[in-house]
Amino acid sequence: MKFDDLDNKMRVFETAADRCVLPDIYIVARIDGRNFTTLTKVRHAFVAPFDERFRDYMLQTVEHLMSCGMRIIYGYTQSDEISLLFHRNDASFNRKTRKLNSVLAGEASAKFSLLLGDLAAFDSRICELPNVARVQDYFRWRQEDAHRNALSAHCYWLLRRNGDSVEAATAHLRGMSVSQKNELLFQAGINFNDLPAWQKRGTGMFWEDYEKSSVDPRTQTPVTAMRRRIVRNLELPIGDAYSELVLEFVKCSETQSL
Repeated sequence: MKFDDLDNKMRVFETAADRCVLPDIYIVARIDGRNFTTLTKVRHAFVAPFDERFRDYMLQTVEHLMSCGMRIIYGYTQSDEISLLFHRNDASFNRKTRKLNSVLAGEASAKFSLLLGDLAAFDSRICELPNVARVQDYFRWRQEDAHRNALSAHCYWLLRRNGDSVEAATAHLRGMSVSQKNELLFQAGINFNDLPAWQKRGTGMFWEDYEKSSVDPRTQTPVTAMRRRIVRNLELPIGDAYSELVLEFVKCSETQSL
């Protein structure tokens, strides 16, 4: 059999399950760390419940993903997860979900591993959202998840530092309300509201245009050029104000051409 015939015959099996995100549908990719509890608490013993070095590794990983060829207009990270909002008309890899997932997981794993100096792996899934309202809901959902996880994590590690075993601390928190968890921390001298916003709300990242001063090498006269850079927001708003912020990123992106 000629190679071209064999190639055409076998590629059917490779691509039979391929599907593409439809035009005008918003794409959000969620990238999660795989077995990061073991990686961060056993193999590398990061500070619990939150470690600034780990946070910065995640932020650098988000920056890498936003800069590796796809049109990503907003990145969000909390704990060991990353959410990326694509420009609505981005056509990277013909919007094939298989390709997007494999590339994003691979890029995140490679970048984080280099930063850590150890093997780390991420998985990826694509969320297809029909309109801006669902995009806002998605990021509200992830931020609320960050808030709940932060409260539980601070309570859990308070109990662990006070001598509770894993099982005892977990059992102690089971069924506790939000107000009860806040009170548990308050009795130990910790006001949850005063903790750093990035721990409770996650961190957002977006593109910003700025002017850069330079010198024209031909005429040696001062000139300015427009450049783009990624900005980190470690003080994200909450609730409706956060929804409005996400909306602004979408609006700004859709007034620009690809």
